Amino acid sequence: MSEIVAPGEGHILTARGSEMAFKAVAAQTGGDFSLMERTLPAGGRMPPAHRHTTCSEAFFVLDGAITFLLDGTEETGGPGDFVLVPRGGAHTFGNRSAAPARLLVLHAPAMDAYFEELHRLWSGQRPPAREDELALMRRHGMEPA
Repeated sequence: MSEIVAPGEGHILTARGSEMAFKAVAAQTGGDFSLMERTLPAGGRMPPAHRHTTCSEAFFVLDGAITFLLDGTEETGGPGDFVLVPRGGAHTFGNRSAAPARLLVLHAPAMDAYFEELHRLWSGQRPPAREDELALMRRHGMEPA
């Protein structure tokens, strides 16, 4: 069934201080892709640098400034900028600015199952141990970069 999903709406998950509003998940796309609108807090924690072994990832900046580390090179993207990270490309991203930032993140094939587990991992009183986060990443086809 098709429907319009408004900004900030969808299946909401949180981790590392950011909010992820999934617009499409594997169950809706036959596993072809997942798409989220992600809001990053000012100065929020970046995911550990990694490589996807099972999917490609694409970013489209909606608001603010996003710092991308792409195969060891740091670049900053602003509204309207697009970044494609092909399968195997080393990367991470975050918001080093003083204001929140928003972007769309697409994974093909879908990766929403990872984010469900990441949400649970980060839902405790304290941030999880880095090794627990890296173990979760490995279970979902991500290798440290």
